[in-house]
Formats: sequence, C-alpha cells, structure tokens
Amino acid sequence: GKHRIVIPCLGHFKEEYEKVSKLYMNNKIRTTRYTLLNFLPLNLFEQFHRVANLYFLFLVVLNWVPLVEAFQKEITVLPLIGVLTIIAVKDGLEDYSRYKMDKQINNLVTKVYSR
Repeated sequence: GKHRIVIPCLGHFKEEYEKVSKLYMNNKIRTTRYTLLNFLPLNLFEQFHRVANLYFLFLVVLNWVPLVEAFQKEITVLPLIGVLTIIAVKDGLEDYSRYKMDKQINNLVTKVYSR
C-alpha cells in the first residue's frame, strides 16, 4: 500500500530532516493559475483561445484596412477591450480568492505524531 513518512524538524531529528527534505518537493498547496508577472500575457493567451474573441479581433484588424473600413477605427476596438477587461478582472478576482484559500490552508497548524 501507499504510506507517508513524516519527519518532524525537532532536536535530534533535525539532521535526518535536512537530509531527507532535499530529496522531496515541499507540500504547499498551490491552486492559483497566475502570478503577478504572468497574469496579463497568460490571461490574454487563454482569452484568445475562445473563438468569439478571435472573431472580434479579426473584425478589429479588418476594420483597419481602408477598403473595408465600416466604422471609425477606435470604435471597433472598444467592445473587444471591454470584454477582455471584464473577463480579466473576473479571472483575477477568482485567482486571488484561490490564493487566499491556499494561504489559509498552508498556514494551518499540523500535529505530527512519532512512535
């Protein structure tokens, strides 16, 4: 069966803990999707995987061609920017709530029993 070894970082176990802990990843929970550095590029990448957003981007680019121009160039960009902004804010708030929950779970007091 599967089993788990827990070595407390106390007194005479400290050397053994340091030796064993180098072999394993930490056990922090991380369910967030973004960091502050990758939020904007990763979020835009995910949003442009939606066909509707690609369609609106195509319309914006097409409107910049003088022969096909139907509206003012700036006006066609506004709906796309509005939708992208609303979805980015929603994704950011969801990710921030996941971050707070992860932080709360990772800071719980844990009891370690030894024989």
